[in-house]
Parts: sequence; C-alpha cells; structure tokens
Amino acid sequence: MTLKGMAESFSEIGVPVFLADIKGGVSGLAQAVVMSDGFQKRLDKLGVKDFKLDAYLVCFFDVYGKHGHPVRTTISEIGPELLARLLELNDTQAVVLLIIFRIADDSGLLLIDLKDLRSMAQYVGDHAADYKTKYGNIAAQSIGAIQRALLKLEDQGGDIFFGELALDIKDWLTTAPDGRGMINILHCVELFQQPLLYSTFLLWMLSELYNLLL
Repeated sequence: MTLKGMAESFSEIGVPVFLADIKGGVSGLAQAVVMSDGFQKRLDKLGVKDFKLDAYLVCFFDVYGKHGHPVRTTISEIGPELLARLLELNDTQAVVLLIIFRIADDSGLLLIDLKDLRSMAQYVGDHAADYKTKYGNIAAQSIGAIQRALLKLEDQGGDIFFGELALDIKDWLTTAPDGRGMINILHCVELFQQPLLYSTFLLWMLSELYNLLL
C-alpha cells in the first residue's frame, strides 16, 4: 500500500514512476478501486468531500514478455565494463573481455545477443596469436572463463534479455495526456527467481538512467 500510495502521489504531480513488482501486488493501479460503504462512512466522518478513486495510466513490462512489453538491450549497449562486473570476472578476464569488444568494434561488428558475444569470444580465442601484437596477450584460460560465465547468464534467461528491439529508457520518462506521470511496472515475479539476470537488468537500467540524466 505504501508503494502504491507513493506511485500515485508522484504521478499526480507529473513525475513518471518505475516500479519493480516482485509480488504482482501493484498492478491494481491500472483500475479504479470500487468505493465501499465502510470507506464512504470514513470519508463522511472525516468531512472529506468530492473524493474520487481514479485509475492511473500504467504500462506493464516483462523481461520474459509474458505479462507486459518485453525489455531488451544489446550486448554492445551494456558494454564490457558493466558486463565484466556482472559476470564477476577477475582483472585479467575483464581485460580480455574488453579486447573482445574492441576487436568487434574495430571490425565494425555489432554484438546483439549472447550468441554473438560467445561466437566473437571463440573467434578471438582461436586467433589469439594474430591479435597479440596489437591488443596484447589473450589467454585461452580467460576465454574459457568468460565462456563459462556467459553460459551461466544464458541459463538464467540472458538469451531473452539481450536482443532487439532494444528498449529506449526515455519511454519510462513520459507523462500521460492529462499531465500525470506514467506509471511503469516491471513484472518481476519470475525474474526475481533469477538473481543474476535480475541484477543484470537493474544495473543496466541504473547505468542508462545515469547516462541520460548526467
């Protein structure tokens, strides 16, 4: 109730709202509550007049695309630094991941999904000797560690989150025609059960907001 009350208050003053709903309990914001006799008596006792219960303009999102608009981003957009942290790579492995991204960029290749990145990592590993002079040493052990970490992320649903069409974070910063802030709800009941993918989404979202509002 506290979150719903805060969301309604922010929306009323024209502030867009984003909520991560891990229990499925705030979707009722999209529908006006029916006034009960007991609630009306309470309003009469407090002397509150002209009180009405409104529905709010709500847009639903879901990484899995089951209970709202699908949320997607690309590997290239998330970048090697953030991805290395999410995958818990050590410093050496993080540098190798950066090299993989750099080679893809220098080759004009856009990394869309996890399959793209895994294929790129395999290609760089197979041709490590060719890239050593320009980019530095690329250890096979680091390539293997990256591939294992990507496989773990893929098993938790990363193959769904990474892809096209990528979400524009500006879509969550809009107002309704009546001037109220849009309420954006991310359905997280299933996503919450996959902590690696959930943290990946949250860190991506915060980094996108930071870059946008900087």
